[in-house]
Amino acid sequence: MRFAWNARKAAANLRKHGVSFDEASSAFDDPLAGYYPDGLHDDRFILIGYSRRQRILYVVYAEVDVDAIRIMSARKATKHEKARYEND
Repeated sequence: MRFAWNARKAAANLRKHGVSFDEASSAFDDPLAGYYPDGLHDDRFILIGYSRRQRILYVVYAEVDVDAIRIMSARKATKHEKARYEND
């Protein structure tokens, strides 16, 4: 799977949330990750999963191609989102 993102957006996301898009891409390797539709945008999806740094992340992404993912934003999951991950 290939990952893409806007470099400026990635830098802003890292400053604001302390999560790099490179780390966010590693959450897609979590076999227990949950995938959900984004209720606001039909073409976006949400992943909640563990990153390689062992943090549960909330990642907003779009499927660009069959094997390409564009990451839009990433942050540490909230308490509620962590519970959703653990209970699904």
